[in-house]
Amino acid sequence: MRVLPFYILLFVFTLLSSCGNNADTPQKEGVGGKFYGGTFRFMSSEKVQKLFPLASNDVYAQRLNAQIFETLLRLDPKTLEVKPCLASSYQVNEDATCFTFKIRKGVQFHQDDCFDGKARFLNAEDIKYSLEMACSPSLHNDMTDILVTHIIGGDVFYRKTNDKHILKGIPGIRVLDRYTLEIRLKESFRSFDKILTNTTLGIFPREAFEDYKGDIAKHPVGTGPFMLESMSPEQILLKRNPHYWRTDDLGNKLPFLDQVVMTYAQTKRSEIMAFRNKEIDLVLEIPVDEIQNILGSLQEAQAGKNVTHRVESHPGMKISFLSFDCSSKEFRDVRVRRAFNLVLDRKRIVDTWLSGEGWAAQNGFVPEIPSFHTDRINRQPFNPAQARALMAQAGYSKTKKFPSLDLYVNAKKGSAQDKMCQGIVAELKNTLGITLRIRLCTYKEWEKAISSGKAKIWRSGWVADYPDADNFLGLFYSGKLRSNKKIENEFHFRNEPFNALFEEAAREIDPIKREALFIACDQLIVDEVPAIPILTDDVLIMINARVRDFYTNSMEALDFSSIFIKEPRR
Repeated sequence: MRVLPFYILLFVFTLLSSCGNNADTPQKEGVGGKFYGGTFRFMSSEKVQKLFPLASNDVYAQRLNAQIFETLLRLDPKTLEVKPCLASSYQVNEDATCFTFKIRKGVQFHQDDCFDGKARFLNAEDIKYSLEMACSPSLHNDMTDILVTHIIGGDVFYRKTNDKHILKGIPGIRVLDRYTLEIRLKESFRSFDKILTNTTLGIFPREAFEDYKGDIAKHPVGTGPFMLESMSPEQILLKRNPHYWRTDDLGNKLPFLDQVVMTYAQTKRSEIMAFRNKEIDLVLEIPVDEIQNILGSLQEAQAGKNVTHRVESHPGMKISFLSFDCSSKEFRDVRVRRAFNLVLDRKRIVDTWLSGEGWAAQNGFVPEIPSFHTDRINRQPFNPAQARALMAQAGYSKTKKFPSLDLYVNAKKGSAQDKMCQGIVAELKNTLGITLRIRLCTYKEWEKAISSGKAKIWRSGWVADYPDADNFLGLFYSGKLRSNKKIENEFHFRNEPFNALFEEAAREIDPIKREALFIACDQLIVDEVPAIPILTDDVLIMINARVRDFYTNSMEALDFSSIFIKEPRR
């Protein structure tokens, strides 16, 4: 855990002991001093227009989907170990090619018009249907590559199934009885259970998909602790699921909250001011230089004018990086990509442009995750002279300059992402004379620019879906199982040695050998430079002290099922 400066911690302690919050009083007390009722509010910097797991490949929608839908397995929020969820238990055969799941009994889908206004109990057929949809070419499925490459018959199913109906099942997914499901893989894959914790594989009923069709993303029906109440351009409102199946360790029926409300922030400053004004309960992704704006002055704290809150900080399992279109004329030459890499002083970017916010990425693309030794990667050191030489070898000189390009950044002006890219632009200009124009845009605009080929270079970020190296390195895979254009990696990076190493690592059961193969994959990414890792970041949040039992982790997972509202003492 990153340690915050002492003066900040002292300031936070002062606030915690100085003031309260005038929110509504919870209505009912549960066991152990926990309370039912209340509304939890937070903000998003990006619009969320789709609440359907397979169509939500960004963190903003996934934060809400995680409250509405549940997966077969889940990650323990504190230990990151795989735990049962909609499966009550599961078994893995010796070579990790067969996974057998016992489906939890008594779990109900949300009450919905697709069930004539009633609820319906979950069974193994629902799991099969949802996972097969994840392998389909449906226009609502942006997550095909998660499963189709692993399950027996998944690739054939993808090619032969139309978008309207799943007419034939996948041989590798079998319902053994009403509450038992079996998944067979083409090859050994010990981490397959981690994939099944991915929020994008949330389970939904056939009735909802067939009833709502093209509007499915606005009519989410899951088994989670909250249900969609309303969705507008201004906010998304979730309400408590009265039939939710889980209880806490004391036997309290979950969830405690009545509502969860997500609104939109124009800027990070406006989000911070909303927190100070007690309009929201949570601030995510806090810039270090904005902490003082949240805390306010010591005099204000002593006068009881600031919101009582606490700070949480965890090392983030995420990476910010610069991406290239390796098929473009500008970046198909690896010497150009290597030159860009060698000229970027990550530490200077972090210290100068970001005021120390983040950690310079020095050891490959994969950030620090359990059981992966990043220090074994031989990184490319900062070397401006070698960078200039490589550009000359690639044919660029004073008479033939590298073309000016737009650098696409899905962020707001003045944000950490914007500042990071300002540093990158300055380094390239000062050392190589290369001009990049930062183009700030929405996530949707950014995604369109990349998919259309308009963007040749862009800023990206990746937060782990599950704690495994293959979740990061899989971004660069382009082997035979991804011959379909829809699931091609966005860098258009095609490297057969990398593909072979990645496939071998995925098959390997021995954890030590598997790690060595993934380290070799990461080393190849460092050498071939389809992307340049710039920095890793901490998960730094502030939460209103009235919100109890809130916990986030290095993957920025948000689970509102067990939090409750209890006003702090003045």
